[in-house]
Formats: sequence, structure tokens, C-alpha cells
Amino acid sequence: MKDLTKKQKITLICLLIVISGIIGWVYEFFFYYANSGFKTFYFRGGNFLPWINIYMYGSFLILFLTRKVKKKPILVFLISMASTGILEYLSGYILYGVLGWTKCWDYNNEILNWGNIGGYVCLRSVLIFGLAGLALVYLIVPTLIKLVKKYPKLYIVSIILASIFLLDEIYNLFLYKLLNLPNSIDIYKSIGFKYLFYK
Repeated sequence: MKDLTKKQKITLICLLIVISGIIGWVYEFFFYYANSGFKTFYFRGGNFLPWINIYMYGSFLILFLTRKVKKKPILVFLISMASTGILEYLSGYILYGVLGWTKCWDYNNEILNWGNIGGYVCLRSVLIFGLAGLALVYLIVPTLIKLVKKYPKLYIVSIILASIFLLDEIYNLFLYKLLNLPNSIDIYKSIGFKYLFYK
């Protein structure tokens, strides 16, 4: 990444914001379908678009923590597992255990939940995140860097896309309350989309 121009770095960051959140949404969409016994599809996340913010945070955390050990895949895997496991645990504990918000995940109620800690994190999740970290570092980012270098016009496209996804996130986090409007979950539920929450 050191050989990228400022514009190329911005393009890469914007693309990662969008792609990491979408990949997380797709993973959860199909995982919870399997978790239901292949009976029910659940819309995951709290946005209009198929995007989940914690996967974006996890991706940037992995890239930051592994930047000096990229030549050591085992270390990348272990760091990815540990960092995303801590992120997931702290996110769950603070959001639900401290702030009392609605639970969006609870490993007590999921399949393959070995090593479950308080419902906030389990071995299966961190193993998958470790593998995802390898894919991110050795496949996704190198591919995006090639695209960013080859197609300069991606700069504007990536900024527009990232802005749309982030505005969607901002609206559904707090703007809808300020504007006294329905959020994405309310709207999607009203037209028949199913969500999965835990008490």
C-alpha cells in the first residue's frame, strides 16, 4: 500500500468500507438460514442496504494489526482470530450487557457454538474470522489494489458508494429518531421481512 497515491488509498478505503460490510451481511444471511434448519431467511443488520458495520471495523482492525506480519500467514490468522474475537466480545458486552440494547446475536442459541463465552463470542465465529482475515490480507486487498491502480475513475465511484452506505448507517443509528421517521427495520418488518433478535 505504500506505493499508492493519496487518491488510490482513499479509493481502497472506500471500497473496503462497502465490501467488508456486504461480505459480513452475506455471511450472516446464509448462516442464520442454516441456523434455522434451512427454513427461514432473516434480514441481518439494521440498514436499508445489505451491510453490517462490525465487519467493516473488524476488517480495518485486522489490516492495521497485521500490516507488519503479512509474510507470516499463521500470525495473520492468529491475530485476525484474536482481534475480531475481542472486538465481537466487547461489542456484545457493551451494547447488550452495559447499555441494555436489543441483542442481535446470541451464541447460546446458535449451532456450532463451541467455546461460547456469555453468548457474545464463540470458537466457530473466531475461526471463521481468522479465515476471513487471511482472505482479506492475501486475496481481497491485493485484488482491490490492482483494480484501484488500473481504474482511476473508481475514485469517484468508491466515494459515492461509501457515502451512500455510511449515510444509510447514520440514518438508522440516530437520524431517524431526530427526524421522527421509521428506521429500516420498521419498514422492512412492515413488508414482511423477518429479523432475529434475542432477549
